[in-house]
Amino acid sequence: MCTLEKRGSLFVLSLTGDDQHRLNSTLIASLLSTFSQIRSQASPGSVLITTAHGRFFSNGFDLAWAQSAGSPSAARDRLLHMVASFKPVVAALFSLPMPTIAALPGHAAGAGLMLAMSHDYILMRSDKGVLYMPEVDLGMTLPDYFVVGLRSKIRSSAGLRDILLRGLKVKATEGVKMGIVSSAHDSTESVMEASVRLGEELAQRKWNGEVYAELRKSLYPEMCEVLGLTHRPIVSKI
Repeated sequence: MCTLEKRGSLFVLSLTGDDQHRLNSTLIASLLSTFSQIRSQASPGSVLITTAHGRFFSNGFDLAWAQSAGSPSAARDRLLHMVASFKPVVAALFSLPMPTIAALPGHAAGAGLMLAMSHDYILMRSDKGVLYMPEVDLGMTLPDYFVVGLRSKIRSSAGLRDILLRGLKVKATEGVKMGIVSSAHDSTESVMEASVRLGEELAQRKWNGEVYAELRKSLYPEMCEVLGLTHRPIVSKI
């Protein structure tokens, strides 16, 4: 599940419950509901910070739930259901009318990494936690929107190759060098403090949220196409 706290112009969304914050039907539905609530309350200057309780930001899809289905075909169906259900979460973040910040207290793996990378900024602990796409180790292929999203956000061809084809576990300082992580910090508290500072700095600009969302979409046209997001021109000021 997740909780939402309003701190002035900042929306702080926290993943709660299970320490690994596996993306199952319950958490996915909670995220979608929370994003809808945030969108309805958005105003110029709003900013979203997404974080999590515990050692993980998110350890990806709930594979244990999929495997408990009783047969390989039923497990595959459950996994495909999670993949399809998670796509609107990514679409919601790419179209949310405000700047978005992922404040990572620890590991972000698989779909959890995709959740983090769907934000505009990633701040991360330097002492603990990795970014990891484990599919090559698990013997699984990636959904199309994962591949396009990773290509859109990881501009280093060598970095993208190593993350996808070697299962490279990227620490915060390496992530900064690769352009994936905005900044690295020495504790969960300092990650959150820096995220709030960044959020408050962005909030002071009081940007038109719909314009901000359309500009974000224009940065990632291939991703928007695979997510089914359309671009519309807006002129708020002349």
